[in-house]
Amino acid sequence: MSWVQSLSSRRSRFFANPSLSKWLMLVGLVITLFFLLVALGAPLFQSWGWLQDPLEFLSNSPKSPPSGEHWFGTTLQGYDVFSRTLFGTQAAFKVVILATTLSLVVGVPLGLISGYFGGKIDKVLLFLMDTVYTLPGLLLSMTLAFVVGRGVFNAAIALSISYVPQYYRVVRNHTTSIKTELFVEAAKALGASPRRILSRYLFFNAIQSVPVLFALNTADAILILGALGFLGLGLPEEVPEWGHDLKLALEILSTGGWWATLFPGLAMTAMVTGLSLLGEGLSEIFNPRSRA
Repeated sequence: MSWVQSLSSRRSRFFANPSLSKWLMLVGLVITLFFLLVALGAPLFQSWGWLQDPLEFLSNSPKSPPSGEHWFGTTLQGYDVFSRTLFGTQAAFKVVILATTLSLVVGVPLGLISGYFGGKIDKVLLFLMDTVYTLPGLLLSMTLAFVVGRGVFNAAIALSISYVPQYYRVVRNHTTSIKTELFVEAAKALGASPRRILSRYLFFNAIQSVPVLFALNTADAILILGALGFLGLGLPEEVPEWGHDLKLALEILSTGGWWATLFPGLAMTAMVTGLSLLGEGLSEIFNPRSRA
C-alpha cells in the first residue's frame, strides 16, 4: 500500500468514527482559519476605513476604555488596541510560518541524508542536532535575536533554529526504518541512484508526521515570538506585535487599564489554542493511536 493510500485510509477511518479528537480538530481549524482571514483582511479593512491605522496615536485620547469609537480602548500612548490586535495577527503569521518553513526546509533533507547514509555523516549530524536540541528554545531564540537584530526575517531565523532538530529527528527515524523495506531494496537492485531513492521512494514515506509537527511548532513559535517582543528583541517597534503591545500595556495595567493587556493576550491565547488543537487532530490522522 502506497503512502497516499495509507493516508487516505487513515483519514477515512478518522472521519467515519466521530470522536472528541475530531471535533477538537475542527474547532482548531475554525479558529486558525478565522485568524488567517483576519490577517489577510486587516489591510483591506483599513483601506475601507473600517480600521484605524495601527501606528496612529496623535489623534486619539490616551488610555481610553473600550467605547463605540475605540472598541478595545486605547493605550497610554494613544494607539487603538483593536487595530493593533488585528494587525498583530498578520505579524504573527508572517514570522511563525516563515520560521517553521525554514526549519522544515533545513531539517527534512538533513534527516533524509542522515537516516539513509548512516555512518560518519549520521554521527556528526546527530551530535550537532542533539547539541541544539538540549538548549532551551526560548534562550536560544533570545540569543540569536540579539545577534541578528530586529526584523521579520531575522525573527524567523531566530525562531527556526530551535525547531530544526525536531524535523531532523522525526525524518531520520522514519528514514532509518523505511530504508530496509523491500521496495527500497528493489529500487537499489534496479540501479536507482541514492538521489532518486531519497526523492521518489523515501521522501513521502518519511514526512508523514511533518504536518503534525509543523502545526505544533507554529503554536509554540507564537509564544516565543511574543516573549521576544515583550523583551524588545522581536520585530521593529513600528510593527504591531502582541508581545510588544503587552509590554507597553504594563504601564497602565496598575492604574486600571486592563483592556490594553486583555485583548492582545486573548488573541495570542486563542491562536495558540487553535493551532494546538489542529496539530493534535492531525496527529490522530497521521499517527493513529492503537485502541484496545
